[in-house]
Amino acid sequence: MKRDFFLFRRIVGVALVLMLSAGIIPGVLAQGKSQEKPAKDRNEKKKKEELKSVYKKWLDEDVPYIITDDERKAFKQLKTDEERDQFIEQFWLRRDPDPDTPENEYKDEYFQRIEYANEKFTSGIAGWRTDRGRIYVTFGKPDEIESHPSGGSYDRPSYEGGGSTSTYPFETWWYRYIEGIGSDIEIEFVDPSGSGEYHIARSPDEKDALLNVPGAGLTLAESLGMANKADRVAGGGGLSNSTGGNNQMFAGRAKDQPFEKLQLLADLQRAPAIKFRDLEVKADLPEIASDVLPFSVRTDFFRIGSESVATSFTMQFDHADLSFKNQGGIYSGQVNIYAKLTALSGRRAATFEDVVQTQRYGEDQLSAGQSQRSIYQKNIVLPPGRYKIDVVGRDTVSGKTGILHHSFEVPRYQEKQFATSTLILAASIEPLDSNSIPAGQFIIGRYKVKPFVSGVYKPGQNLALFLQVYDADMDQATLQPALRVEYSISKGGQEVAHIVEDGKSKMGLIDMKGQQLVIARAIPLLDKLAEPGTYTVTARITDLVSQKVVTPQAQYTVLNK
Repeated sequence: MKRDFFLFRRIVGVALVLMLSAGIIPGVLAQGKSQEKPAKDRNEKKKKEELKSVYKKWLDEDVPYIITDDERKAFKQLKTDEERDQFIEQFWLRRDPDPDTPENEYKDEYFQRIEYANEKFTSGIAGWRTDRGRIYVTFGKPDEIESHPSGGSYDRPSYEGGGSTSTYPFETWWYRYIEGIGSDIEIEFVDPSGSGEYHIARSPDEKDALLNVPGAGLTLAESLGMANKADRVAGGGGLSNSTGGNNQMFAGRAKDQPFEKLQLLADLQRAPAIKFRDLEVKADLPEIASDVLPFSVRTDFFRIGSESVATSFTMQFDHADLSFKNQGGIYSGQVNIYAKLTALSGRRAATFEDVVQTQRYGEDQLSAGQSQRSIYQKNIVLPPGRYKIDVVGRDTVSGKTGILHHSFEVPRYQEKQFATSTLILAASIEPLDSNSIPAGQFIIGRYKVKPFVSGVYKPGQNLALFLQVYDADMDQATLQPALRVEYSISKGGQEVAHIVEDGKSKMGLIDMKGQQLVIARAIPLLDKLAEPGTYTVTARITDLVSQKVVTPQAQYTVLNK
């Protein structure tokens, strides 16, 4: 028995050697591998398809109404899943109203809207896919809803022609305001099939169940023979309807006119605008990176209370650095601004974004216009402390972008403390009409003050100064504050000019009316003050009652002509 086993093992071994030498076993092994490999490839391919379906679902089902055309195009050009994941993360971050909180309020509300739409508007198809679902998911809950779920008898309002008819089920949604579309937005949905699937109506006639019934459901003009219902029927319930020429007795509403309706329908198809979030400043940007689109930023402070300071950010763009767009022989430039304020703790204090539009110039004015400048101002109330502002400006014509980082400290104004606002280098100072309510940019109390942001002057220009004074003591004899105002201008540590305000010069102003005292002065840059270099101007304000002194300063530069 043992001998037979060893004999069998020898025979098998010889057979294996013969098969290896003939190349039979490698072929069989290779065949086995070739059978296993396709199965593995199929699994990997299936996983890739599943991943692709996840991104396709996100694009086609999660965000189809709110993703912009540019974002959709960019997403489709991505090559890796990592890039797609980063894109999706940034997509929601761009829409987060408060990035400093762990929640994304916009994203949470958006998916709540989808859930609500599926619950309320499903009718053979998912609720979010219906017209009502699309509008609700995109723009949120309307301010008012007029619902006629059963249709029936309906008295038309005058702007629809008056008269009585019977309607299909319909709803009218009214939005007070939709950003990017406008105010007083009215959207009508009609369910002519009675299935519960409402569609957006292009005309008030679409809800009229008697539209195609001769002699029934007439408008007031039609019932009096002043209009022909056939004209309304010929319009097919489309944009040629009773609110147009067929309604001869009543004036229709402007928003019901055919072109207005078409524009509204087109606007409702667009994704909501994201304004300029693509300009947001990244943390790894250098300290100053404004060599592409140069601009200047200055920060000024005005007291509101001990814990509240009006912080004024003024930005200046020289037209020589901007590109102008020609529209019918009229030239203009535009800069989009995005700014982020960050406290010392790293928490975002505020953000703002806006558009700076230059004046419009004709062909003969363009050369002079390019030598001018545009300034923009934003006022934000902040508590005392250290902050940093990151500002991005983008020329919308050329695409050039400038970035500026600026650190500053908001001062603390103590109660009953003799103090001043920032000493402003002004481009212009204008008193306001005491009978009007001041509004707009550059308003400081009873004056409109445009700062000279760059602080770079040429000989012969006026150095205009402006500041407010707080908590000066009252002179009991005159029941008014008593101040002595002096200006000292130095260069390289040497005083080159000293001016004492005597209240008689037309170049100076001391306004003691109201709660804030105002001091202003214009100083011509002549003689020693016109030599090129950097100067420091100090306003020395002395309270003659308390003998307290404040000395706000500012710097400016004079260039050669």
